[in-house]
Amino acid sequence: MDQKILCLATEKTADKLQEFLQTLKDDDLTNLLQHQAVKGNAAGALLRAIFKGSPCSEEGGALRRRKIYTCCIQLVESGDLQKEVASEIIGLLMLEAYHFPGLLLIELANEFIDAIKEGSLLNGKSLELLPIILTALATKKENLSYGKGELSGEECKKQLINTLCSGRWDQQYVIQLTSMFKDVPLTAEELELVVGKVLRMFSKLNLQEIPPLVYQLLVLSSKGSRRSVLDGIITFFNELDKQHNEEQSGDELLDLVTVPSGELRHVEGTIILHIVFAIKLDCELGRELLKHVKAGQQGDSNNLCPFSIALLLSVTRIPRFEEQKTSIVKSFKDHQLLQGSKFLQNLVPHRSCVSTMILEVVKNSVHSWDHITQGLVELGFILMDSYGPKKILEGKTIETSSSLFKTPNQHTCKLGANILLETFKIHEMIRQEILEQVLNRVITRASSPISHFLDLLSNIIMYAPLVLQSCSSKVTEAFDFLSFLPLQTVQGLLKAVQPLLKVSVSMRDSLILVLRKAMFASQLDARKSAVAGFLLLLKNFKVLGSLSSSQCSQSIGVSQVHVDIHSRYNSVANETFCLEIMDSLRRCLGQQADVRLMLYEGFYDVLRRNSQLANSIMQTLLSQLKQFYEPKPDVLPPLKLEACILTQGDQVSLQEPLDYLLCCIQHCLAWYKSRVMPLHQGDEEEEEGFYQELDDILESITNRMIKSELEDFELDKSADFSQSTGVGIKNNISAFLVMGVCEVLIEYNFSISNFSKNKFEEVLSLFMCYKKLSDILSEKAGKGKAKMTNKTNDSFLSMKFVSDLLTALFRVLLWRYISIPTSVEESAKKEKGKNISLLCLEGLQKIFSAVQQFYQPKIQQFLRALDVTDQEGDEGEDADVSVTQRAAFQIRQFQRSLLNLLSSEEEEFNSKEALLLVSILFNLSKLLEPSSPQFVQVLSWTSKICKENSREDASFCKSLMNLLFSLHVLYKSPVTLLRDLSQDIHGQLGDIDQDVEVEKTNHFAMVNLRTAAPTICLLVLSQAEKVLEEVDWLITKCKGQVSQETLSAEASSQATPQNNPAEKAIIIQLGTLLTFFHELVQTALPSGSCVDTLLKNLCKMYTILTALVRYYLQVCRSSGGIPKNMEKLVKLSGSHLTPLCYSFISYVQNKKGNNLKYTGEKKKEKTAVATAMARVLRETKPIPNLIFAIEQYEKFLIHLSKKSKVNLMQHMKLSTSRDFKIKGNILDMVLGEDVEDESEEGTPLEHGGQNEEPAKKKK
Repeated sequence: MDQKILCLATEKTADKLQEFLQTLKDDDLTNLLQHQAVKGNAAGALLRAIFKGSPCSEEGGALRRRKIYTCCIQLVESGDLQKEVASEIIGLLMLEAYHFPGLLLIELANEFIDAIKEGSLLNGKSLELLPIILTALATKKENLSYGKGELSGEECKKQLINTLCSGRWDQQYVIQLTSMFKDVPLTAEELELVVGKVLRMFSKLNLQEIPPLVYQLLVLSSKGSRRSVLDGIITFFNELDKQHNEEQSGDELLDLVTVPSGELRHVEGTIILHIVFAIKLDCELGRELLKHVKAGQQGDSNNLCPFSIALLLSVTRIPRFEEQKTSIVKSFKDHQLLQGSKFLQNLVPHRSCVSTMILEVVKNSVHSWDHITQGLVELGFILMDSYGPKKILEGKTIETSSSLFKTPNQHTCKLGANILLETFKIHEMIRQEILEQVLNRVITRASSPISHFLDLLSNIIMYAPLVLQSCSSKVTEAFDFLSFLPLQTVQGLLKAVQPLLKVSVSMRDSLILVLRKAMFASQLDARKSAVAGFLLLLKNFKVLGSLSSSQCSQSIGVSQVHVDIHSRYNSVANETFCLEIMDSLRRCLGQQADVRLMLYEGFYDVLRRNSQLANSIMQTLLSQLKQFYEPKPDVLPPLKLEACILTQGDQVSLQEPLDYLLCCIQHCLAWYKSRVMPLHQGDEEEEEGFYQELDDILESITNRMIKSELEDFELDKSADFSQSTGVGIKNNISAFLVMGVCEVLIEYNFSISNFSKNKFEEVLSLFMCYKKLSDILSEKAGKGKAKMTNKTNDSFLSMKFVSDLLTALFRVLLWRYISIPTSVEESAKKEKGKNISLLCLEGLQKIFSAVQQFYQPKIQQFLRALDVTDQEGDEGEDADVSVTQRAAFQIRQFQRSLLNLLSSEEEEFNSKEALLLVSILFNLSKLLEPSSPQFVQVLSWTSKICKENSREDASFCKSLMNLLFSLHVLYKSPVTLLRDLSQDIHGQLGDIDQDVEVEKTNHFAMVNLRTAAPTICLLVLSQAEKVLEEVDWLITKCKGQVSQETLSAEASSQATPQNNPAEKAIIIQLGTLLTFFHELVQTALPSGSCVDTLLKNLCKMYTILTALVRYYLQVCRSSGGIPKNMEKLVKLSGSHLTPLCYSFISYVQNKKGNNLKYTGEKKKEKTAVATAMARVLRETKPIPNLIFAIEQYEKFLIHLSKKSKVNLMQHMKLSTSRDFKIKGNILDMVLGEDVEDESEEGTPLEHGGQNEEPAKKKK
C-alpha cells in the first residue's frame, strides 16, 4: 500500500492519488504511517505523498490532513521514533500548516492546549508545531466561529493564548513553552499574559531549572515587556533572598532542609550573567533596568535589593552604563531626611539600608561571582574618591571619623572603604590591584586629604600581612617617595605598613635605607619624615624584657599589632637594631627646632611601647636639658632662654623647643615612676639615679620659676613684642617658651601633689605667671596689627591631666551651679570676667557636648555616673533605667534653672547663662526617644516657655526657638507652628498697607518688636524651606510610584488621588504653608535678609506647586478628575497668595526706590549712588525669578484644567505687575532731577525734600 501511494505521488497530477486515498479507511492510513515511521523507512516521503493527495481545498482532504496531524503529533510524543525521523515529520507538518483552514487550525491548537493542561505530553517535541499553528491562524483574515461567536484569526489566536496562559503548565514543559512563544507574533497585551504566566511559574520550579527559563524569557523580552521581565526576576530573587536569610537566622537546624547558600548564589550568578549578555545585545533592556532602579528609589517599592545591586554592578562593566554607579549617596540623603522628620516617617515605610545590601552583595560574591568583582572595586574607589574628606581653608581637612554624626557624604565614603576591604578579604585575584590603587592614591594625592585611604590601607594590611608579602614590591616602591610626601602622609603610611615590617625583613631593610638617606637630605620635611619613620620603628620593635601592651597606661598602637611573630626569636636582634636607631636620632638633636620637636613628641610613645629603651631615652633627654639648665640653686631664672633662641643677623628663630623638651621629660618620668619602678624595687639603683636627678631638676625649676618675676626674663609690660623687630620676635619666642614651661610644671606638680595644699599653691603660682604673660601678649596683640593667636592655641596640658582635673571638679561644677543661684553670687561679688557659676555652667555644657559627640556608646554610663542617688542601688534594677529616663532627670534640673532665670527682671536677665542652659537642654534632648512621654513633656515645656515669656535678647530667642523646632519636627510637622508664628510676626511689624490695622494674635510671647525681624522671621523661613524640601521629596516619590503603576495594565490611575495618603499629606502641608506665606507677604518686613529670603522661599513654593500640578497631569486621564482638596489648594493660592505676592513686590520695589533716592540726596558722591544702586539690584534679583515661577505655575494649571475638565483658572486673577515697559513721565522726572543736581547745588535739597516727604511718611 505504501509503495502504491508513493508511486501515485510521482505522477504529475494528484487525481489518482486522491481517489486512492479516498478508498482507504483513516485507520489504515494512520497505521501505515505509524508502521513506516517506527521502521524509519521513507516516513517523510509517505507523509509528503499523503499531503499531496489531501488538498485543503476539499473537505475530505482537509479532514484527512487533520487526522494525519493528530497521528503524527502522537507519534512524535510517543518517543518511539528516531530523532531524525521525528524532526523530519515535524518539519513537514510546519510547512503544510499554512494550508489548513482556520477552523481546523483552532482544533489543532485546542488539542495542544488540552494536552498541556492535562500533562499528557511525553517529551514536548511536538510543541515546535504550536507556534506555526498560532502564526498561521493569525494570518486568516476571514471570520471564524469560535465558541458562541465569530472572531477573526488574530482574535482567535489571542483567545487561545489567553486560554493557554490561564491553564496549568506541567513543570517539565515550562522552558519549552516559553521558548515556543518567541516564534509567535505577539501583541503587547499577549506578551504581558505570557510573561506573567512564566514569572508565576518560577516558584514552582526547582532552583536549577530557573537559569535556562530566565534565558528563554530574556530572548522573549526582545519582543517587548522588558520591564515586566526584569521586575519579575528581581522581585522573585529578592523574596528568595529574604526567605533564605530568615530561615538561616531563625534556626541553625533549618540549614539542613532548605536550599544551601552556595547553590542559591551560583544560580543567581548564572542569571546575572544571562541578563548582562542580553543587555549587551539589547540596550533597551539596560535602560529599563536603570529605570527600574530609579523608580524603586522614588516610589514605595523597594526595588534596590542585593540581587539588583549585583546586577547593576555587572551591567556597569558595559561602557554605556558605567556612569550610573554614583547614585548611592542619594539613598543616604533620603535616609537622613527620613530620620529628621516624623512627618515623612509616618508616610514612608521603612527602607532597607543601601550599605547593608551592598556589603551583602560583596559577601555573596564569594560564590564565583567574578563578573561583579571589578564593578565592586570600581564602585569602592568611585565612592572614596568622590565623597572623601575635602580640603578647606588653610589646608585643613574635614575629618570623617572624629564624630559619630556623619553626613551622607561621609557615610558614602565609609561604604566605599568597606566594599574594598571586604572584597579584598574574599577575592584573592583582585588583592594586588586594590593595594596598588590605594598606594597610588596615597602617593600621587599628597596635597589632598587622604586619611580615608590610609585607614583602608591599614585595615587591609592588618587583615593579611603574611598574604601581602607577595605584594611587597609595591610597598617598597612606595618607600622611595617618602622624602617627597607631607609629614602627615608619611606617618600614616608607615603606621599602616608596620605589620608588614614585622614579617618581612627585606621590606624593613629597604625602609631603613630610605630613612637614613632622608636623615641627611637638604629638605627639612625629608628629615622630619626620617625622624617619624625611626620613631615608629622604635615603637614597634620590642626589646626583650619590655612591658607588654596590656601593662601600658594606654593601649596606644595595640590595635595595630595583631601580628607579633617576631617576639620570641629576634628580641635580642631588636635591641641592637633599636640602639642603632637611637644613635641616629641623637644626631638630630643638633638640627632645627622642628626636628628636635618631633623627637620630643615621639620619645614618650616609644618609651611606653618599648620600656627597655628607657635608660637610653632618659639619658639623652637629661644631657639635652643640662645644656639649658642653670644648676646654681640661687640663680634666677632657672633656664637659659638665650641659648634656646638663634640670632643670625636680622633673622631670629627658635633653636631649642625647651617647653617640648620639659614636657617630654615630665611625661616619661611620670610613666616610668608609675609603671616600671614598682616592678624593679631595690634593683638598678645606679640607673634610678638618673630619674632622681630629673626629679630634683624639675623641683628646682618649679621653685625658682615661682620666685622669678617677668623682669627676670626681660618680659615685663614695657618689653617690645612687635613682630616687625628682631627684639620683638625674640621676646615673643621667649614668652611662649616661659608659658609652655609653666604649663608643663603645672601638670608635673599636680601629678606628684597627692592633693596637698602646698603643691596646689605652687600650681596656682605657676598659673598666675602664665596668666600675666598671656594677658600681656593679648594686650600687645590687640594694639598691634600682627596677630599671634595661632601659637597660643597649643597647650602642653595632657588629656590625662585635664580628665583628672575635670573628674575632680565635675561634681563640684554640677552641684555648685544647681545649688547656688547666679544672682546671689553676682550680688555678693562683682568683678571683671565671668563669675564662677557661669564658668561651671560653661564647663558642663562643653562636657555634655563632648560626650555626646565623641563617646556616644558610653552615654548610658555617663548619665548613670551623674546620678548620685543611684550609686548604691541594685545593679539589676539600675540596668532597667533607660537613657531617656536618665536624660529626662538631668533635663528637669536645667529646666528649673532656666525658669528661675526667666523669672528675673529684663535688666537682670543674664543672656550668656540662658544661652548655655538652652544649649545643654538641646544636647540632652537629643538623647530622648521621640516616642517617649519624656520627649513630649520637654516639647510641651519648651512650647510653653516660648508662649509665655517675652525677652528682647535676639540670640536667646533664636536658640530657644531652634530648640522648639528641633523637638517639634521629631514629633510632627511644624507647619501649624509656622502659621501661628507668621501671624505673630505680622501683628508685631504691621501691614505693608499702613492704612490696615493688624490684630495682634500673640500666640508666642517670644515674638516681640525686637525679635520678630530678622531673628524669628529668618528662623521660620528656614524651617519653611525644610518643609518645602520634604514636600518636594514626597512629590518626586509619588511620581516614581505612578510611573511604576502606569506600566501595569491593571493600574488604575483614577484611584490614585483618592487612595494615596502621601498626596493628601502634601496638599495639607502646602495649604498650611500657603497661609503662612499669606501672613508674611502682608508684613512690613525691614529691607535686607528677611525680604530676600522670603522672596526666594516664595519662588520655591511656586516651583513645588508647579511640581504638584505636573504630577496630577501625569496621574490624571481625560476621563478622570482631580481631588477636591487639590481644587481647594489651587483656589487658595489664587485668592490668598498670588495677588498678595504682586503687592509685596510693589512694596519692596517702592521701598528700595525710596532708599536709593534718599541715599542719592544725602550723599552727593557718585560712588555712593553707584553702591546703593548695586545693593538695590542685588536685593531685588529674586523678584524676576518669583514672577517667572508664578507664571509657570499658571501655565501648567491651564494644561491641567484642559486635561481634568475642571476650570482651575477661574480662581486665578490675571497678573498686573508683569509690566516692564518704560514709563516716560517717571523717566523724564528722574532725568530732570539729575540735571538739577548737576546745575544747582543748593536747590535740590529743598526740592528733593518736598518730593521725599510722602514716601517717608509711608515708611
